Amino acid sequence: MLEEVFLPATYAQGVPYDTFARLRAESPVCRVPEPAVGPWPSGPGYWAVFRHPDVKHVLRTAADFSSHLGATQIRDPDTPEDLRFVQAMMLNQDPPDHSRTRRIVAAAFTPRAVRALEETITDRARALVASARGEIDFVDLAADLPVWTLAHIMGIPDGDRRLLYDWASRIIGYQDADYAGLSTADLDALSPLGRAAVAQRPTTSTRPDGRPMNPRSEAALRDMFAYAHALADDKRRSPGDDIMSRMLAGGLTRPEFENMFFLFAVAGNETLRNGIPGGLLTLLDHPAEFRRLRDDPSLMDTAVDEILRFWPPVMDFRRTATRDLTLAGQTIRAGEKVVVYHASANRDPAVFPDPDRFDITRAPNDHVSFGFGPHFCLGAHLARTQMRAIYRELLSLDITLAGTPVRLVSNFQNGLKHLPVQIKPT
Repeated sequence: MLEEVFLPATYAQGVPYDTFARLRAESPVCRVPEPAVGPWPSGPGYWAVFRHPDVKHVLRTAADFSSHLGATQIRDPDTPEDLRFVQAMMLNQDPPDHSRTRRIVAAAFTPRAVRALEETITDRARALVASARGEIDFVDLAADLPVWTLAHIMGIPDGDRRLLYDWASRIIGYQDADYAGLSTADLDALSPLGRAAVAQRPTTSTRPDGRPMNPRSEAALRDMFAYAHALADDKRRSPGDDIMSRMLAGGLTRPEFENMFFLFAVAGNETLRNGIPGGLLTLLDHPAEFRRLRDDPSLMDTAVDEILRFWPPVMDFRRTATRDLTLAGQTIRAGEKVVVYHASANRDPAVFPDPDRFDITRAPNDHVSFGFGPHFCLGAHLARTQMRAIYRELLSLDITLAGTPVRLVSNFQNGLKHLPVQIKPT
């Protein structure tokens, strides 16, 4: 049934690659229903796009497939106010507004800028892995590296970095009961900014009409934005050599800064928090390739891109048709949702020979795990740097599964909640 493509519970069992393969062959662009899920109401349905060339066409053609009209999540924002709020985010802008905002932050993510961070990231990855012996949950260990890196480049006090983890969990993991209300920050370790923000955390996740509160709404994220504004005021008084200080000096408006903070705190965090453990599980599931990488660490660059193809952290993104048009023989009306499936495009046999084979030497590797077109991920180089850093430290260790991995309930993030492993020196 097509609804399995939408249902979050499907992905708790694994990405439905067999279904994607059938749809690529038989219905590469098709209508998918949005049934109600728990307290979340049903939606109008959407056009799902499964083939690699069609996915890239949608992603690069902003004039026809807008990120702005309905934002980029499958679910529609609950109210016009919620829509207007998220439309200020760079992720949900179209050119030329998107181009202007992107230029302000692009300098922080150039290869040269990331190279300046590489030694620091390598040291952090080395310390994390050195502390891991015996049976551990690798998801917990891996989560610290992107959170620490983000706190470092954003100029966030070290004691507050766990707030980034909690905010991302609530926003991205709202479909999973274990993540929706997560609160792991140590109140005693928080800065005064952090404690003041936590005091403003909403006490309910339900709207006055009884429906669930949109996790991406201003009301649901009152504590995060209170922190963002306090941090901004602090950096205006005492600018530092961090991305938040540079963005404020670059002319971002107050709403733009709010939403840029949102984007950094979530997109730069949750994708790696899921992608790094997913990559280790992929290597453990393919021991011959893991041995191959151990024997020849110079393959790390192509290995990381194959991990990203095989385990895309983000499985899909939504656009909205700006006009009546035709895609793969289907007539799509103006205003209808169009959802591209990166996870399907990455296994398209027309682009990737033997696409279900994990091959750390695969080249070329035209995966779309970082998107494509004007919204290609600004943090792609930084993400690869962190993945290389932590996997390099794992190569000298004996790592085995110590239990059953537990997947995140989400139709957006390809995530793991738990990855129990046994780590021993070789």
